[in-house]
Amino acid sequence: MQLAADGGLMAARVQMGFTLGFHIVLASLWVGLPVLCLLAEWRFLKTGDPLWRLLARRWSKAFALLFAVGAVSGTVLSFELGLLWPEFMARWGAVFGVAFTLEGFAFFIEAIFVGIYLYGWDRLSPRAHWWSGVPVALSGAASAAFVMTVNAWMNAPRGFDLRDGVVVDVRPLEALWNPASGAMIAHMLVAAYMVTGLGVAAVYAFYLLRGGGGEREATYRRRAMLLGLALGLPLAPLQGAVGHWAGQVVAETQPVKLAAMEAQFETVRGAPARIGGIPDEEARETRYALEIPGLFSLLAYGDFDAEVRGLNAFPREDHPPVAPVHFGFQAMVGIGTALIGLALWTGVVLARRRRLPAGRFYLRCVVASGPLTVVALLAGWVTTEVGRQPWVVQGYMRTAEAVTDAPGLVWTLLGAVAIYGVLGAGALSVLRLLAKVPLAGEAADAA
Repeated sequence: MQLAADGGLMAARVQMGFTLGFHIVLASLWVGLPVLCLLAEWRFLKTGDPLWRLLARRWSKAFALLFAVGAVSGTVLSFELGLLWPEFMARWGAVFGVAFTLEGFAFFIEAIFVGIYLYGWDRLSPRAHWWSGVPVALSGAASAAFVMTVNAWMNAPRGFDLRDGVVVDVRPLEALWNPASGAMIAHMLVAAYMVTGLGVAAVYAFYLLRGGGGEREATYRRRAMLLGLALGLPLAPLQGAVGHWAGQVVAETQPVKLAAMEAQFETVRGAPARIGGIPDEEARETRYALEIPGLFSLLAYGDFDAEVRGLNAFPREDHPPVAPVHFGFQAMVGIGTALIGLALWTGVVLARRRRLPAGRFYLRCVVASGPLTVVALLAGWVTTEVGRQPWVVQGYMRTAEAVTDAPGLVWTLLGAVAIYGVLGAGALSVLRLLAKVPLAGEAADAA
């Protein structure tokens, strides 16, 4: 089969990366916002304070908007798999198709209960309404998990045999639960809850910094920020542990990606962990990095003296682009460490004083945490996806073999950027309008 021209391949990769990056942020909010709605509504059921119910109701409107936009972007992704990567789907679809089927069922269940939850605010009893939101939260998490099993399979393919280049003896359950599934599912779900919780907390911390709106508005904002922090911050240390697990899986299944993550060119024992550094692929070295001796070996293999294979141990044609993988990994780890620091600061003050840290500096840190979690999310996906290159299925099919040979992919890329730009701008505009609705007016509408 003739390999695709470099221009078409790059356009297809950029389009897939752009649309996937757009969708993954929305998908994270899909997973996390229903949990926040349930937490706020649960507080209403416990206290009877209508301000908690108002908070849940407003968040449910934001979720409805993001659900609609995310359904569109997810549909586009499913079409792109067939249009941009026909060889990938033709050869391997039977292996991972069960995961996509289960994801479809989870999405349909979620869509049904989203309708019940939104329509039932004033038509169901308070407790029945709360329970109608539970399937939304569970099915959203399940949908994300099933999609992640496909991506995990692409990184650690199992569940099939090859006979003369043809896929035979497909074992869908083995493919579904491959060596990378557990770590990647956990890593993504924790990230989704952190993106949602800290993103919501950042919005309300911003408005608290601006002030205005009266005491009731300030109470509303403080409660919203507190719930967001309660969802997102405790998960920061957990994400560090899950990330370590995911790194050990990469060490076992994708050692060349592991070497690119740390920009490790030489095979050595006691390999250092690097903070910063600029990889030079021509000189085969990483400059200007702060190195901690033996830490890379310890984190990857549990032994300070363990041997770590460097990039030079693998054929050059199998190397991923080192710089974006290394920088993406550094950004993800650096931001994660900063968020663990914020979580510890918050936890210590809460334990001692039974309140959040006071002062504008703390609020500014909370505001920064929202966009930083999104950056960490996207940086992690760059590390995962670019780090697998040049393979679309690790060790079995190269990305250049999977892409369509149709002409004009640059135009489809430009069209996708324009459409998604309009879609994103429209969603942000509606969210801003929802945020500006006075509490008194919304309470009157609800009544």
